[in-house]
Amino acid sequence: MNQLQLGLNGPVISSVCFGAWPIGGGLGSVDKSVAIDTIHSAIAQGITFFDTAEGYKTSETILGEALKGRRSSTVLASKFSGNNHSETHIFSAIDKSLNALQTDYIDLYQIHSPQDKWPIEDTMASLNKLIDQGKIRFIGVSNFSTYQTTQANTHGLIQSSQPRYNMLFRDEGSNIKFCYENGIGVMAHSVLAKGLLTGKYRPGHKFALDDERRFFNFFKGDLFEKVTTILDSLNDWCKARNKTLTELAIAWVLANPNISTAIIGLKTRSHVAQAIQGSNWQLSKDEMNEISLITKPLQIKWVKDIY
Repeated sequence: MNQLQLGLNGPVISSVCFGAWPIGGGLGSVDKSVAIDTIHSAIAQGITFFDTAEGYKTSETILGEALKGRRSSTVLASKFSGNNHSETHIFSAIDKSLNALQTDYIDLYQIHSPQDKWPIEDTMASLNKLIDQGKIRFIGVSNFSTYQTTQANTHGLIQSSQPRYNMLFRDEGSNIKFCYENGIGVMAHSVLAKGLLTGKYRPGHKFALDDERRFFNFFKGDLFEKVTTILDSLNDWCKARNKTLTELAIAWVLANPNISTAIIGLKTRSHVAQAIQGSNWQLSKDEMNEISLITKPLQIKWVKDIY
């Protein structure tokens, strides 16, 4: 597993980041013992970077239990969630996360999403206080635009940015380049598009009521049919190379030199193995061009309609 620095003078991390949303139950229930076993398997194979959040259901608690005796060999990233960016909420959230994760510091603490009604200078001031208190080491942002990242960076050091980026959804391309050029590490999230890019799910699939994927537009109707046609072509392309679609999705993201790490939601040992295989696959320029030709006919927007 390749290890590299996150941004300028940041922590050394693995090129695959363990995304903890799924083990917390965001994509359906996961047995705790299986989740902990998966975490241990990931660490044993060189995945040392873990990304969770205040709002990721039980994931922080599970990570805290799994990392007992292993904390010093890992890099932990978490986020404060919701639309309340007051100092009171931020200070309460960090203490809850520290307690759940059973640690006295978090390496990277991130603003989960921008909230315009809360002045970014106030939010950054609160986070800088947490650095001074030793509760966090670095500050990151998630789902921020280039402009929003620039504004935050004027009030303190932004170490990382977490944009959505994968083979089918590439809207963050310009922001990724901006971050890289300004010494901000890029943590690509939704690399597998909630499992869409595994090719496992077919039109007509019914997700459980506790699985958020039942709300996404690309898992529904005609759009799901259209996406499946493209995925079938990509899958055939992978089979000709004795690879899987999952491995391709990971390799494709990591082929972008501006990406620091690919966040992958892992729920089982087999998921870990595929993530390792994908991170080790170095796509050639010709292969990247072939993939672009296959995916070019598909132009879709990421929509989650909870209501």
